[in-house]
Amino acid sequence: MENLKNAAREQFSRIRLYIRSLFKWLLLSFLVGILCGGLGSAFHIGVEYATELRAGHSWLLFLLPFGGLAIVAIYRFFSVEGQSTDSVIDEVQSGRGLKILLIPAIFLSTLLTHLFGGSAGREGAALQMGGTIGFEIGKLLHFDDRDLRTATMAGMAAFFSALFGTPVGATIFAIAVISVGLVYHAALIPCLVSSLTAYGISLFFGVEPTRFAVLFPAIDAMMLLRCAVLAVFCAFVSMLFCDFLHWTERLAEKKIPSPWLRAFVGGALLLALSLLIPGGEYNGAGMSVIQRAVEGGQAKTAAFLLKILFTTITLAAGFKGGEVVPCFFIGATFGCVVGPLLGIPAGFAAALGLISVFCASVNCPIGSIFLAVELFGGEGLLCYAVCCTVSFVLSGYDGLYSGQKIVYDKLKARYIDVHTNAWHEEEAKE
Repeated sequence: MENLKNAAREQFSRIRLYIRSLFKWLLLSFLVGILCGGLGSAFHIGVEYATELRAGHSWLLFLLPFGGLAIVAIYRFFSVEGQSTDSVIDEVQSGRGLKILLIPAIFLSTLLTHLFGGSAGREGAALQMGGTIGFEIGKLLHFDDRDLRTATMAGMAAFFSALFGTPVGATIFAIAVISVGLVYHAALIPCLVSSLTAYGISLFFGVEPTRFAVLFPAIDAMMLLRCAVLAVFCAFVSMLFCDFLHWTERLAEKKIPSPWLRAFVGGALLLALSLLIPGGEYNGAGMSVIQRAVEGGQAKTAAFLLKILFTTITLAAGFKGGEVVPCFFIGATFGCVVGPLLGIPAGFAAALGLISVFCASVNCPIGSIFLAVELFGGEGLLCYAVCCTVSFVLSGYDGLYSGQKIVYDKLKARYIDVHTNAWHEEEAKE
C-alpha cells in the first residue's frame, strides 16, 4: 500500500511539473506573440509606407549616402554597433545575451534603408527584434539561461510569422536554423504558440499574409527530375550570393575601416547603380518583381545577378534590413528564366527557384518545405521537397549567417560542429 502511495505521489509531482512548465511557456508565448505581432505589424506598415514614399518621390534616392550616415549614427547612439542576426543566433547557442536597444536601432535603420532605396529585406530586422523581445520577456519572467535561449527562438518565430503570415514555416525555421542537423524540440510549443499569436495580431491590424497564386503543372516523375536539375543550379546561385556577400563585406571593412566613410561610399555607389539602371526594381525588397515572376512568369534575364550586386553593396556598406527577401527575389527571377529551358512552366519554376535558393542560403530544408506550402499551396509539395533536399545538400557549408553551425556533415553521418562559411567539403577529413 505504501509503495502505491509513493508511486501516486511521484506521478502527481510529475504531472504538476508538466502543468507548471506548460503554463510558464504559454505565458511567455502569448506575451511574446502579442508584442511581436503588434510591433511586427507597425514595422510592416512602416516599410510599406517607406517603399511607397520612395516610389512617389524618386529624389529620395539621392539621399542614399546620407541615409547610410544616419544609420551609422543610430547604431552609435544606441551603442549596438556590431549587433546583427548572428548575435541572435549566438544568444541561442551560447547565451551571450542581447541588448534591448537593438530593437529601436534596427527598426529605424531598416525603415531608412527602404526609404532611400537600399536593396534589403525586412526579416533580418524581424529576427533581431523578435529574438530580443523574447530574450527580454524571458528575463522579466526570471527564466534561467537555457530557457532564455528558447524564449529567444520564440521571439524569432513570432516576428517572422507576423511579417510573412507563415506561422508553421516560422516555427520550424526558428528551431532548425540555429544549428544545422539539430532541431530544438523543446522550443516547439513556445515557438508555435507565439507564432500563431503574432499571426493573429498581424491579421487584426490588417497585415496581409504573403501568398502567391501559382499555376501547378502535372506532377510526374519527369517533372520531379526537372525540378532536381533546377535545384542543382539554384544551389550554385545560392553559393554565389553568399560567397560574394561575405567577400564584399570583408573587402569593404578592410579597404574602408571607417563605418562612416564606408556607409557614405556604399550609398554613393548604390546611387550610381540606381541611376545607371533606372526603374527601381533593384531598390528595396522588390516584392513586386517576385510576384510578377511567380504569378506572371516574367523576369529579366540578368535580374538575379543585378539583385545580388545591389544587395551585397547595400549590406556591405552598413545598411540594414535582411537577406531573405533578396534571396526570394534572386531565386524567383533565376527560376523564372532557367525553368522554361528545362521544361518547367515559368511561374512554377519561379516558385521553385525562390524556395530552393532560400533553403540553400539558410541551410534549413524542413522549414523551407513548410514555408513553401504556406506561400504557394500544398499541391506542389513533392516538388518543394525535391528542390529543397537537392539544393540543401549541394550548397555545401556556406550560408547567409556566419553564426550558424553545421553540427552534422551534409554528406555523411558524422559530427563536425563548425560555423557556416568556415568549412569546405574539400577540407573535410575522415
